[in-house]
Amino acid sequence: MSDPIKHECGIALLRLKKPLDFYLEKYGTSFYGLNKMYLLMEKQHNRGQDGAGLANIKFDVDPGSRYISRVRSIDPTPIKDIFGGIQQRIATATESQPEKLKDPQWLKDNLPFSGELFLGHLRYGTYGKNSIEACHPFLRQNNWMTRNLIVAGNFNMTNVDELFGHLVELGQHPKEKADTVTILEKIGHFTDEENDRLYDKYKSEGYTKPEISKLIAQNIDIQQILVNAAKRWDGGYAMAGLFGHGDAFVLRDPAGIRPAYYYSDDEVTVVASERPVIQTAFNVPFENIHEIDPGCALIIDRDGTLEMKRVREPLERKSCSFERIYFSRGSDAEIYKERKELGRRLIPAIMESINYDVENTVFSYVPNTAETAFLGMVKGVEDYLDKKKISTVRENPNLPDDELERLLNLRARVEKIAIKDAKLRTFITEDSSRDDLVAHVYDVTYGAVKPDDHLVVLDDSIVRGTTLRQSILRILDRLNPKKIIIVSSAPQIRYPDCYGIDMARMGDFIAFQAAISLLEERDMMHVLDEAYENCVRQKDLPDEEVVNAVKAVYAPFTAEEISARITQLLTPETVNAEVEIIYQTLEDLHESCPEHLGDWYFSGDYPTPGGNRVVNKAFMNYMEGSSDRAY
Repeated sequence: MSDPIKHECGIALLRLKKPLDFYLEKYGTSFYGLNKMYLLMEKQHNRGQDGAGLANIKFDVDPGSRYISRVRSIDPTPIKDIFGGIQQRIATATESQPEKLKDPQWLKDNLPFSGELFLGHLRYGTYGKNSIEACHPFLRQNNWMTRNLIVAGNFNMTNVDELFGHLVELGQHPKEKADTVTILEKIGHFTDEENDRLYDKYKSEGYTKPEISKLIAQNIDIQQILVNAAKRWDGGYAMAGLFGHGDAFVLRDPAGIRPAYYYSDDEVTVVASERPVIQTAFNVPFENIHEIDPGCALIIDRDGTLEMKRVREPLERKSCSFERIYFSRGSDAEIYKERKELGRRLIPAIMESINYDVENTVFSYVPNTAETAFLGMVKGVEDYLDKKKISTVRENPNLPDDELERLLNLRARVEKIAIKDAKLRTFITEDSSRDDLVAHVYDVTYGAVKPDDHLVVLDDSIVRGTTLRQSILRILDRLNPKKIIIVSSAPQIRYPDCYGIDMARMGDFIAFQAAISLLEERDMMHVLDEAYENCVRQKDLPDEEVVNAVKAVYAPFTAEEISARITQLLTPETVNAEVEIIYQTLEDLHESCPEHLGDWYFSGDYPTPGGNRVVNKAFMNYMEGSSDRAY
């Protein structure tokens, strides 16, 4: 319902652990790995929309033969573009000799993406231009197999300037200042150092250069490379990498902000950003899929050995709760349960808002991503009604039959009220006609709401509130309800995210606008100046001393006061119905998602020092009238 938030990126890594002939014999195709990568990426299509990329490494290839393949796309349908292009190359190469499709060695010798190690990425950029150069995986090439590096990730670093400066201190000359480039070069630098260390060691022991290359591939210390590279990283990340000789890794940040799951058996090792993606693609049970531990790297050796190794000391676990509420596939068993609980816990506030008049209330939801929380909300209404029925019968054991029947038939009135007409979306281009057209993006179901009804509509989040103000409330008002209650399964979004979700500017948040409005109304604008001065004072402090100075902006007000002012700001003057906007509480969010307590966009409690720097910078930008991003 609210304006869309840019998604996180998604990653998929696949290591085939058997010879290619095995998959042909068991599964009937030489392209088992490629087919599985298509599934893993397409099933994460709810994430990356700006572009996609795929890389592959072949094992046991003779010198002079290409063993690394990579393709990236910013096509409107990038996954289709990538795999359609690969399929076309396969079809062209085997058109005159279809029997080669059953010859894995010939395919491996003659076609790209026929190797054993894959890395896929779906991009939704939080920073920078949407260009092919910005698409993962990134490739750092070298004639030494063990120095070739492919990297892709779901990440955002808060201290890019510091990381860039460190590369310069190392003597490098990076081609641009972006976290993707700095991460690739940081890992690459220490990969080179590890290669040099081993080369010198084995050379001093009298080995020949070809022997040294093999020994480096067998003994390169991936854990130490990552320990050295990640030492100064501040951010949220699930970082995947392939080395030219066949080792691979997926590294997760110390607070467990960004998600990463893996499954391994005697045929494959697979890693993805979402657990149900692995469940679906490989038909494996929930309990066989595991999380990569925060601060650890899952390292897959060239021989197929799998190890979880510590790279950074773990911080307090702050896995992203917004990712659970908004982005992840609701088919994950735990996420499904959590979203239903989020809806159920809104019931007390909803009941108070409708004065406990369930009989004259219609319950609905928008958009479709809010459906699971809506199911939980309806279950909460049903539980309330069951208790009411029991207590009424106990208090009035001699109810007349007609009244008893009416009581027992009382149900939550559930309707599909707002239906999106996606066909209209592309026509909303001119500012002069935008508002009128936006008002027709949703169709409403007439006749389901009576004039004296309350209308409760659940959303999964309200960030800017623009769509509410410009269209949704006006559309719902056409049904002539007595009162419209908009319910958010997420708490008020008050602060920017800097770890992978594109919420960067303070002025965009309707909760922040509400706080400013209240400060102005109560002649307290000095609070803004004091907070700004506090931000400026902290610019040169050590990381451990930096605090979130922007909390002071919200401190004078209760959450209820902020919600009431948000309601005022978002309600158009032309709406006749009474309007109320209700938000989830932080306490109920944590009870609903007990293992995912990262809530900095709601609470301002950032899990890393870089988060505090970003929020202070975002506020300074607002005060200075700058539209620049804070990261």
